[in-house]
Amino acid sequence: MAGSDRRIRAGVVGAGHMGQYHILVFAELWDVDLVGIVDTDVDRAQRLAGQYGTQAFADHHALIGKVDVASVAVPTDQHFAVTRDLLEAGIHVLVEKPMTPTLEEAKELFRLARQRQAVLHVGHVERFNGAVQELKKIVERPILIESRRLGPFVPRVQNDTVVMDLMIHDIDIVLGLVNGEPRRINAVGRSVQSNLPDVANVQIVFDTGTLANITASRSTEQKIRTLHITQPDAYITLDYTDQDIQIHRRAAQEYTLNRESIRYRQAAFVEHLFVHKDNPLKLEILHLIQAAREARAGGLVELAEGEDLRSLAVALEIERMIREGRGETAWPEDLPWSVRSA
Repeated sequence: MAGSDRRIRAGVVGAGHMGQYHILVFAELWDVDLVGIVDTDVDRAQRLAGQYGTQAFADHHALIGKVDVASVAVPTDQHFAVTRDLLEAGIHVLVEKPMTPTLEEAKELFRLARQRQAVLHVGHVERFNGAVQELKKIVERPILIESRRLGPFVPRVQNDTVVMDLMIHDIDIVLGLVNGEPRRINAVGRSVQSNLPDVANVQIVFDTGTLANITASRSTEQKIRTLHITQPDAYITLDYTDQDIQIHRRAAQEYTLNRESIRYRQAAFVEHLFVHKDNPLKLEILHLIQAAREARAGGLVELAEGEDLRSLAVALEIERMIREGRGETAWPEDLPWSVRSA
């Protein structure tokens, strides 16, 4: 890639529900050329290509030599093969979560990215939620973290468990908030609408003493995306959808005793934190493009390998526990890959 000021050429592999969001973002960026859309459904690719003034391809190999960056939004079982081929060609890649079905494949992709000096980002879009960015500045010594990601069933995601479809977002956020390592995991789940777990509840106990309770459901008729954090001096609530944060702090408390009853009064104040709201996927793609520009200029390619592998490792272990009916496991002794190696 000659010339650091040259426009970035982009492609999207997979023009399904999520892929179309990527297409829209790339098409709206003034300094990016959307070169091609790839999908095995050629009619769909051609229809979208006509809508956005670009080319349609049936095979991702057609992007090689034509693009600098690519989003991979194909089914999970195809993530490894498609991402590997693009990385081998020196293309910078944003692959949707879950990164791969196995930890070994994920590690191989990072090895290949380092070898080719290519950027490899995983689609943990909630990291770019404005409220999450602010949350990381105010969370200190969390005691209890309660996460709920609930919503109705969508047939298009039935090939992934609710852990990989929804809960992996919250696993990633919780691991990023706690300055410690998991020590025990409890997990239960059940299928409702599909043949895979559609509802799951997980407890993670960290060596810091933090307890995280994470619930994910795609069998709930109301869409809920919330996070609640208890720490010594505050109770923090976050709404992912509204990108909203409230901080509850205790101001005073007192007991009043009389002959009829004991009355308890607590005075508190609520701080409503201002959050700069933007499209998290757009911010994620801009992050990829900036990293690609830096790599083009000879800069160091930084990979979030440890963070991404840890989130995937915990999600895979939770998935295995539910599948095998194991209620509890220890970390890291029972696991094939230790957090400390990240």
